[in-house]
Amino acid sequence: MFVNPVLHVCSHTIKELKYKYKTVNLLKGEQFSSDFSKFNPLNYVPVLVDEGEIVISNSFAILMYLEEKYHHQRPLLPQDLQKRIINFQAANIVSSSIQPLQNVSVLKYIEEKVSPDGNFVWAQKHIRKGFVALEKLLNGFAGRYATGNEVFLADLFLAPQIHGAITRFKIDMNQFPILFRLHQAYCELPAFQAAMSEKQPDFVET
Repeated sequence: MFVNPVLHVCSHTIKELKYKYKTVNLLKGEQFSSDFSKFNPLNYVPVLVDEGEIVISNSFAILMYLEEKYHHQRPLLPQDLQKRIINFQAANIVSSSIQPLQNVSVLKYIEEKVSPDGNFVWAQKHIRKGFVALEKLLNGFAGRYATGNEVFLADLFLAPQIHGAITRFKIDMNQFPILFRLHQAYCELPAFQAAMSEKQPDFVET
């Protein structure tokens, strides 16, 4: 199996799954190549190919597939129903309300149509909006990690998002004490350390 980007490196590491990482350089437009379009006609990453024939091209769907197939290998969802729902909500805030609004194609469009600096302001605005919602959602549930003292689905989405918000978009995390505390805990975990964007073979500083 091969996968991109880093969120799934962490999930594979936690579940101790073997995988092949295939790079797709978004800045060079490799996602628009005919070879990649065969896997995802929307030309988005990530894509997971399993057993040579199962193709999945959405972060949430990929993780749910891995959870279903390898549910005995370090579950990504807690048994407690309320905490499971919190995990789904937190993951969805990142995957649908923050990440799509800061991806390369959106920021490039804003830079071209609005102003060269408008893309950065746009990204910061939507990251902060999402982080405000996450702070409220996780209040009362967060322990060492998002929903307690074990790593679950929400953490897999939160770790790279918070890391990128700090390093790429210069978000002041003093406004978000719960998320900043989670970030500090993630930074101590080998699986998250190995999955950070700067550790990947296709990392390009932007």
